[in-house]
Amino acid sequence: MSKHLLALLSVLLIASLALAACAPKATPTQPSAAEKGTIKIATQSPLSGGQSSLGVDIKNGAQLALEQLSGPLTAMGFKVELAPYDDQANPDTGVANAKQIVADPAILCGVGHLNSGVMIPSSEVYHEAGLAFVSPANTNPKVTDRGYLEVNRIVGRDDVQGVVGAEYAHSVGVKSVFIIHDKTAYGQGVAEFFKKRAEELGISIAGFEGTEEKANFDPLITSILASNPDMVYFGGIYDQAGVFFKQAREKGYQGIFMGPDGLDSSTLAEIAGDALVTGGGMVYSTVSGPASVYPGTAKFIADFKAKFGAEPQPFAAQAYDAMAICLKAIENAATAKGGEMPTREEVAKAIRALKNFPGITGTYTFNEIGDITLAKYFVIKVVSADPAKWGANEVVQTLEIAPPSR
Repeated sequence: MSKHLLALLSVLLIASLALAACAPKATPTQPSAAEKGTIKIATQSPLSGGQSSLGVDIKNGAQLALEQLSGPLTAMGFKVELAPYDDQANPDTGVANAKQIVADPAILCGVGHLNSGVMIPSSEVYHEAGLAFVSPANTNPKVTDRGYLEVNRIVGRDDVQGVVGAEYAHSVGVKSVFIIHDKTAYGQGVAEFFKKRAEELGISIAGFEGTEEKANFDPLITSILASNPDMVYFGGIYDQAGVFFKQAREKGYQGIFMGPDGLDSSTLAEIAGDALVTGGGMVYSTVSGPASVYPGTAKFIADFKAKFGAEPQPFAAQAYDAMAICLKAIENAATAKGGEMPTREEVAKAIRALKNFPGITGTYTFNEIGDITLAKYFVIKVVSADPAKWGANEVVQTLEIAPPSR
């Protein structure tokens, strides 16, 4: 090899070493989203049909929470997605959807339902598959009384809500009440609890009738006018109740209307109009006050309006918290496994292990059957027939009550 070639190679070697010394040192890379797989969280609520004003906002509240609170899981290397399902407030549809949900192994938690009559049969499917759900709205006692690890709720129960309603009626001097329900697990259940407590308080029960009618309530109204009760209690949902209330006022009933939280929707005002504020007016009990009554919801309300263009309907804020609980439980379960993908059972156990979880609507700890250890109940008076002013309804009573002991 010539001296000139050796010299050239020496120069090249020195140059390459110099460049290597000047190059920036490599830094450890953060795991990219989806490096460890995709985690999905499902929602089930009525996204179409007569009850969609509440159901869509349950989905929207959960979606907002996922977008705002999934950062820790993303930082761990997971991609996090929402999987929304429309149960149409129909038990058969809910069960069919539930079978699709549990068949997707990426779904590790769920938020829903709106209707207890849909949640109860659907949760049999979730239980069999070991998939945890956190309900922002279901109130029938059977939802949690079965003791399934996978079933949780962050609202109160109808065996308390019905009592709250009856005790309020007694406190304002109601002597007689005609009770109507929609024959569902929710509506009939809360009506029966109301009836039992009303009778114990000495309130006369002028009638107790179930109906699935949605358009012509003349036969019921005839019976009500004949007995002329101080109050009519309607156990059911706003889309049916609104038509009934409007027709009853038009036929001459002037007493108080009352019902449970299934009536809590601005759509009720759209349907019933002045019927809610004429005569004796209307009050309702609820396990979910307007979002504005909770001290932690100001940012949520502003963010919700900015994203979805409207005030949140009842249960939207609870859906935000239900999603937050799912996300935190998945994070805790993954952390316990060294950052690896948790199983559904591990997530279900992590939900129950949460203590004093700080949500925007309250601080949550679950008991052994999935009820929260202390729930809020409200009695609210409708103050305007204007749907746009539904959020301004007057809270006349606020209670915190533990679930019944088993």
